[in-house]
Amino acid sequence: MGRSSRSSSSRWRYINPAYYLKRPKRLALLFIVFVFGSLVVWDRQTLVREHEEELSKLNEEVTRLQNKLGEFKDDKSVTGQVNINGKSNNANRKPNVSDDPIDIQRREKVKDAMIHAWSSYEKYAWGHDELQPQTKNGVDSFGGLGATLIDSLDTLYIMGLDEQFQRAREWVANSLDFNKNYDASVFETTIRVVGGLLSSYDLSGDKMFLEKAKDIADRLLPAWNTPSGIPYNIINLAHGNPHNPGWTGGDSILADSGTEQLEFIALSQRTGDPKYQQKVEDVILELNKTFPPDGLLPIYINPHRGTRSYSTITFGAMGDSFYEYLLKVWIQGNKTAAVKHYREMWETSMKGLLSLVRRTTPSNFAYLCEKIGNSLTDKMDELACFAPGMLALGSTGYGPDEAKKFLSLAEELAWTCYNFYQSTPTKLAGENYFFNSDQDITVGTSWNILRPETVESLFYLWRITGNKTYQEWGWNIFQAFEKNSRIETGYVGLKDVNTGVKDNMMQSFFLAETLKYLYLLFSPSSVISLDEWVFNTEAHPIKIITRRDQVERSGVSGGQHNSETLSRARKEGRFSGN
Repeated sequence: MGRSSRSSSSRWRYINPAYYLKRPKRLALLFIVFVFGSLVVWDRQTLVREHEEELSKLNEEVTRLQNKLGEFKDDKSVTGQVNINGKSNNANRKPNVSDDPIDIQRREKVKDAMIHAWSSYEKYAWGHDELQPQTKNGVDSFGGLGATLIDSLDTLYIMGLDEQFQRAREWVANSLDFNKNYDASVFETTIRVVGGLLSSYDLSGDKMFLEKAKDIADRLLPAWNTPSGIPYNIINLAHGNPHNPGWTGGDSILADSGTEQLEFIALSQRTGDPKYQQKVEDVILELNKTFPPDGLLPIYINPHRGTRSYSTITFGAMGDSFYEYLLKVWIQGNKTAAVKHYREMWETSMKGLLSLVRRTTPSNFAYLCEKIGNSLTDKMDELACFAPGMLALGSTGYGPDEAKKFLSLAEELAWTCYNFYQSTPTKLAGENYFFNSDQDITVGTSWNILRPETVESLFYLWRITGNKTYQEWGWNIFQAFEKNSRIETGYVGLKDVNTGVKDNMMQSFFLAETLKYLYLLFSPSSVISLDEWVFNTEAHPIKIITRRDQVERSGVSGGQHNSETLSRARKEGRFSGN
């Protein structure tokens, strides 16, 4: 008991300060141990704190990557193979947002419509230009070039319908023959066939499409062999012999002569052969020599003298896409000095467009008149409903005040075009409309042939403003097509939008344009970004390639360069496949 007490007393002395004061060496040792221990504890606390900060950063990074993965999955479900995520440098453009569940649902409905239309064509009209759904047969409206098939290629690709795309691709590779004794429209063949093939090449990188595009373009080229360079509008695909239709009095049509620039410039860029670009650019240079102060040209141009004939000025039939391509060639060239004159001509024409704007009573609907001489006609084609989209797209190249003015006008005109649809019993638009005092809108020619122009403008306005109202309008139009135009064997137009009586034609542009624009209206804005692609007038997306001179003559052709760019994009994750 006594030894235990002494032992306990001996241990307690080591915590008595007096013990160490009498023994300096031990005091110094204790101090060293204390300092070392403090350093160890402080260092451990610092490591823990830094570790916690690092974990926090890693958690944030994981969350960010999970969000990106979610967006990637959404985009992949949208595009199938295509997912080109362009970075917008334009503050006026709507930022990309996460995919909305309602948009996904609506997009799938549009995709289902495309599958129905395509399957009907494949079953009843394979290889023909267009399907007649009610009689279940194909017709060759464009000389037997498979117009619907070629028009549909990029829509199938964008929607991720891979099996359908591959079957169509095999037909193009093995069965498409341009050696036809057929008088083809240079305009229609360019926008549908050349445009469709070039778009399929830009999207897929498959050089077969480029070779086919070159083949048909070479057959069209003699149409530009005129004294003025203004092309004839008709040419025989097998024998040449270009000419104009008899009903024009020998004149060339403005839209038919000024709507090949996108396609032929793209072909020169991708093949390295300048001849295509030179032919179509000479047209613009010729027209620019005597371009009027208001930038408005009549629909008939003399191909021998290059002079304007006394005829209608319109943003509708036979005039429309000339103005569209002035803007889009500027965009296609990435807005450089080499294409500045296109933008200047377009802005001049937009001043002229303002002089054609009128408003109805009592509802104040804005519309675009037609003009002949000094007289205005209060008539507007549904075809002119491309103009709101064009104005919205072009507004981003103006300064703030002008941009606001033209975007506002675009929105007003889009409201009018939407009411072309809403004002009929079927909720589908007629071919043209008249405007009379105190009557607002009156349908003129009352057929509907599944045209795309209004939904095209809704697509651009939604992309540029982010206003979901345009998606709602587009959805209402799509539902009207589903209700009135969908039958068991495809889609048909209406002979009369008032009665709903059906016709017997599924136009190729319904698959090329109407359904594509509706699909993109409900897709993220990164899908076919407007900063990387420009649509031709048949809604075929063409890759933007910066122009610094007339034709780039580097050792790598435009097509090779573009294919390599797309290949790199795939590897970087900007262009992903299933």
